[in-house]
Amino acid sequence: MKKLSAKQQLRLEKSGLLLALMLPLARIILDYFHDSLGANPVEAMTHRTGDAALQILLLSLAVTPIHRYFRFRRAILFRRLLGLTAFFYALIHFSIYLVFDQELSFGDTFADVAKRPYITMGFSSLVIMLPLAITSTDKMIKRLGGPQWRRLHKAVYAAAVLAVIHYWWLVKADLTAPTLYAVCLIVLLSTRFAWWARQRNNKPVIKQPG
Repeated sequence: MKKLSAKQQLRLEKSGLLLALMLPLARIILDYFHDSLGANPVEAMTHRTGDAALQILLLSLAVTPIHRYFRFRRAILFRRLLGLTAFFYALIHFSIYLVFDQELSFGDTFADVAKRPYITMGFSSLVIMLPLAITSTDKMIKRLGGPQWRRLHKAVYAAAVLAVIHYWWLVKADLTAPTLYAVCLIVLLSTRFAWWARQRNNKPVIKQPG
């Protein structure tokens, strides 16, 4: 059997990951056609796509700590796919709300976004993720330049914070799930702060002449 090249192996791994990431959507579609979404199918689809978006977004944020602290360098190759898939689910999440709850009324939708804080948080998170998705291609990275691109994509932290707040404010009874998401996010952000602080402390001091 012919051995796969590194590029073919990576393509195969990404295809497998994408297939796994599409499982929540496939299950929603199957449950929809089998009338297994419960008494309120729209609410079930909205919640399940939102859960998938937030879970995958947090997973994308976990890539860098895994890369840095566990020396699993290959993980970084899947970060873009995870981020784009998180945006994909967030877009479906919002589209279900727009089509079924608001019946494609953009006026009512924006009024609802302005009036209900938890929707404001969720919509803001989606808006932040949009330019990140658009600029995720190699061509856009070259056009923006590495440093500027990295500064722009640090906005993903704000998107994640807003998404967790959105979920927290949405849930009125059992706060177990949003609490777990919040703890995961705090841990992920803390690892980044610890890394930044260590890098800053280890940065050599350049003495000025004279």
